[in-house]
Amino acid sequence: MVDVRRRTVTFGLAAAAVMPPRLAWAESAKLTFVLTNDIYQMSETAMPDGKTRGGFARLAAVVKAERAKGGPVLFAHGGDTLSPSLMSGIDQGSHIVELTNLIRPDMFVPGNHEFDFGKATFLKRSAEMKFPLFAANMTSPDGKLVPGYKDRDIITLGGLRIGLTGAAHDGTPRMSNPGDLAFAPTVAAMRAQCEALQRDGADLVVVVMHADRAQTLELARTNLADVILTGHTHDLFIDFDGRTLAVESSYDAHYVTVIDLNVEITQQGNRREIAWWPQFRVIDTATVTPDPEVAAAVTGFERLLNSEMDVPLGTTAVELDSRVATVRGHEAAIGNLIADAMRVRGHADAAIMNGGGIRAGKVYPAGSPVTRRDVLAELPFGNHLVVVAAKGSDLRAAIENGLSRLPAIAGRFPHVSGMRVEYDPQKPAGSRVVSMQVGGAPLDPERMYKVAINDFLARGADGYTALTHNTPAVPPDDSPRLSNEVMVYLREQGGVRTGIDGRMRAK
Repeated sequence: MVDVRRRTVTFGLAAAAVMPPRLAWAESAKLTFVLTNDIYQMSETAMPDGKTRGGFARLAAVVKAERAKGGPVLFAHGGDTLSPSLMSGIDQGSHIVELTNLIRPDMFVPGNHEFDFGKATFLKRSAEMKFPLFAANMTSPDGKLVPGYKDRDIITLGGLRIGLTGAAHDGTPRMSNPGDLAFAPTVAAMRAQCEALQRDGADLVVVVMHADRAQTLELARTNLADVILTGHTHDLFIDFDGRTLAVESSYDAHYVTVIDLNVEITQQGNRREIAWWPQFRVIDTATVTPDPEVAAAVTGFERLLNSEMDVPLGTTAVELDSRVATVRGHEAAIGNLIADAMRVRGHADAAIMNGGGIRAGKVYPAGSPVTRRDVLAELPFGNHLVVVAAKGSDLRAAIENGLSRLPAIAGRFPHVSGMRVEYDPQKPAGSRVVSMQVGGAPLDPERMYKVAINDFLARGADGYTALTHNTPAVPPDDSPRLSNEVMVYLREQGGVRTGIDGRMRAK
């Protein structure tokens, strides 16, 4: 037995007055939704199964193929795209807008990463987008919708009145940098918009939102929306309870979810009943031939990216030494640089970088330029910058772990920022910290500190399990790339001026 979703719309007196009261008729329609979300990488990606997936050219091929069928199609973008990627670290997402404009979603909602470069850049990029923008829960300081963004709309598609509304992630202020923009709670905002669309006579209510999975399911169970298209969680998700469907399409267009709605419309007098049932198609883009127009645009951006790799971000005023014996056993200027970047860019009290994550194994004499290629060589793993809340006692335990293999060199050796640690490597492992300060004050074992680390340590790797007790402010796979943040910090600082300053001092 097929689950059928039904919605009955009763027209107001004005509409009823122009409709023959005894007229009854029925017809069928078909409507297709295509969803992408969380697409950061412009190029396709080689996957562990040996296949190549994702990227804008393959996404474009999927969307164009659906539109070429001639039926009504609504292509929705669930947000998160201006950042993070290596190219976005250079042009602040400009290339992403150009590529997306070649495909033109019918609806777009901003994710938290749209704000990684600040409010001014977000507004600039939004103004460059040549497609409809929605964010009912996002307002300017004056309480009005952000310019260019709608709260809701009703469009006619395939003979149906489709009610559209959308929401930005309501956790954006703690996850990114939206300035003074305000974000109302997502579910409450979407409930109000769905109710308004129903009052306005929408046959189907469609919500596109960048939201946590719990918020998606909460809204779905209200039965106020028919279709919920989401981003943020990075998984392939399909949920249909017979009344409301909710979908998310993985990330980076590795998979693209297509929903075909078969619709029956029955109308008698001023009553119109809509019955529909969905069919789901998950398109593995490993099977898709890239669209040539968009592929050519991507190739152009890749050439530009390559040319930017050797452009200096700044000059180092001190010698930087990333050789294994240095970064895995002693305070090092390059470790201090990376840890400082993590703390500043993460708006944290302190930062820890494991020496094993610094990999180029070379010496940069004082006066040398430091390029993007250098940063990528030093930080080759694609790690993300994660901020966790940690008690002082856990922070001390983390540093003890980092010192536990001395005098042997080890990848867990900690490079720190915002802290000063005196330690005795002759004492037993676990009790080597002699004194410890954070922000110039003695460590308080009961205080909660914001600590910037990489996602490798956030998983408890290299023995840093003391930092896994608290949930990161932003999920690791949704956090900014560490290499990008170091590049931005270097550019802002104009180079490297901090050398070895005694922040990790052996007694």
